Amino acid sequence: MEQRRGTPVITASLNKKEERGYIWMTVPKNYRDSADDGILTGLLGAPFIAAAMLYLSMRTVTDPASNRLPPEWLIEGPRVHPDKDGSVDAAHALLISRRNLVSLSTFCATILIVHVAASRVTELRHRRKVQVPAGEVHHVPRKESRRTYLYVLFTVSVTLWILCVKIILAEFAKLGIWQNLSNTEIVAASVFYQFSLYAAVRLAHHGFTLGELGLVSFGATALFMEMMNLTISRILPSITPFIKTYRLPTPLLIYQLALIPGSLLTGFLLSPLLYLSRHIARRPVRRLRFPEEKQKHRRLLALGFYAGSVLIVGGLIGLWTRWCLGNRDPWIWGVFWLLEGRRPWARPALLAYWAALGSLSVAGWNRQLARNRRYRHRPMNSIVPEPGVVVPTSFDSSRLHSGTQAAALSDPSVPPSPSSETGPYGLSFPNLSNLPNLPNLSNLPQLANGANVATDLLDAADKHVPTLTLNARRKFFHGLAVLMFVPGVALDPAFAHLAFSAAFALFTFAEYVRYFALYPFGAAVHVFMNEFLDVKDSGTAILSHFYLLTGCANSVWFEGPSRLLLFTGILTLGVGDALASIVGKRLGRHRWSASIPKTIEGSAAFTLSVVACAWLLRICGFTEDFSIVRYGAVAVLASVLEAFSVQNDNLTLPLYMWSMLAFVNA
Repeated sequence: MEQRRGTPVITASLNKKEERGYIWMTVPKNYRDSADDGILTGLLGAPFIAAAMLYLSMRTVTDPASNRLPPEWLIEGPRVHPDKDGSVDAAHALLISRRNLVSLSTFCATILIVHVAASRVTELRHRRKVQVPAGEVHHVPRKESRRTYLYVLFTVSVTLWILCVKIILAEFAKLGIWQNLSNTEIVAASVFYQFSLYAAVRLAHHGFTLGELGLVSFGATALFMEMMNLTISRILPSITPFIKTYRLPTPLLIYQLALIPGSLLTGFLLSPLLYLSRHIARRPVRRLRFPEEKQKHRRLLALGFYAGSVLIVGGLIGLWTRWCLGNRDPWIWGVFWLLEGRRPWARPALLAYWAALGSLSVAGWNRQLARNRRYRHRPMNSIVPEPGVVVPTSFDSSRLHSGTQAAALSDPSVPPSPSSETGPYGLSFPNLSNLPNLPNLSNLPQLANGANVATDLLDAADKHVPTLTLNARRKFFHGLAVLMFVPGVALDPAFAHLAFSAAFALFTFAEYVRYFALYPFGAAVHVFMNEFLDVKDSGTAILSHFYLLTGCANSVWFEGPSRLLLFTGILTLGVGDALASIVGKRLGRHRWSASIPKTIEGSAAFTLSVVACAWLLRICGFTEDFSIVRYGAVAVLASVLEAFSVQNDNLTLPLYMWSMLAFVNA
């Protein structure tokens, strides 16, 4: 979320490298600038979420209905894998699996501590031996290949060390640490978690804090472990008495594992083509070996990526999905399931509603941003009438702008100064009295080039259309999330579950196109998304839209037993976070402290808006009865976290509020 009451105060500790934590073989410039590295978020966030999921399973395991999703989830029941003595029902299998998840979360937190401690100790030993430039540390070599080699060596060492510790404590000290994790899972989780840490911090350079990195890498590791356990249960059913997944093993989980890890796997397998595409696009023509072939090479690389993606999705990923669905074709199954809503037309109508909202929003913003860029760079004196064209004398350009505004129009390098008259939603209305006296439009066709003059005059008038500030532009998408997601979650949560997974995969491919400059869409996607960036999107990868989507989707993906829990992410980000920003910016007067830019008024708006919307959903019959007092108390705690934390709110707030609501039985 943007800093809504001014620029945050970054303390002097930002430049004290010894006070911050880093992953092994990474340096300060790999991380996003922040007043706090978020180490507590990375260490405590994952165990807190896992414990909340385990608590929900313990509370509902005795209910016979817990063997399947709630009745409003229109999806077939979970697979149950029989063992030699009978079968383990789905609810008890989920309970055991979530105990495994708690162990996995503490295991990953331990690895994170080892990395931070090893980096700090090694840095203390190497300090003052050599001089390093800003953003670097003493013990990390400058050569990339050397860094990677040392990281791989460290990963193997940590994996073996932590495996030996587990075995020794279990055999000799009789301490069952991580007893819910097998030795195979220890090795697989350790290697993948550390791979995720390094890959994310290198690919999304300057995009994460340490805490955000740890939380995202844990989520990736949990998905990987679900995919691995699901695959093993199909290959070796004799040694797997139940399917060890952290959600019920329904087709929704299978499709999510195919879409989200599958989209990342596609990028990994086609990474040589992606790298070459970015390399050629960034390299000046004069430095290319065959400069005249640049566009041809870009087209061929893009074609190779698109064709390779189709082959991987339709081949490798499609075959795995078919296998997990019991030899049912995933494409045909998806088409038939699309017609199995409450009404045969319900899901297609919902899909059309989402497509219409998304298309209109993108088209509208393209129009708005193109107009802003045109007037930002186009000086007024560039409008030169052709010979024979009589320009009306009432069009006095000197009346349009004065002072700095006129200078900005005449110099494209000077950005237009913001108007002091801005509305509460970031709308900026120029002084309408400055509009020129337009000629009688009925006389324009009589001019030599009346159409051209009309276009110029309409363009001039277009400049007086309200424009949105960066914060308002970003909060528009929070409001759009409410309009798009609330109907889907309320009417068909199972379909929303699958749609969220598909949207994440689509975002991933869009980021491939943007980051690696894939022809012909790369430049257009980059220019569009560049208009919505703030200080938290200063890295190479743009992550805000991923955070917003997953923040809204996690509450559905966690598959809680309460309908109220499903709306947590949408209400937290789409309503509470957006209104806190608007109210805090326009009405906020009392800061929480001198070093915190957030205001008490903004936090109060967060709490009241979230509670009011939850109550409205209850009135409309979309949620069950709940305690307003407990729900309000959790909302207050979430608003305090939003005010004091400098981590990305779209990532942390929904997870925290969902976990707290699970614990208090709201």
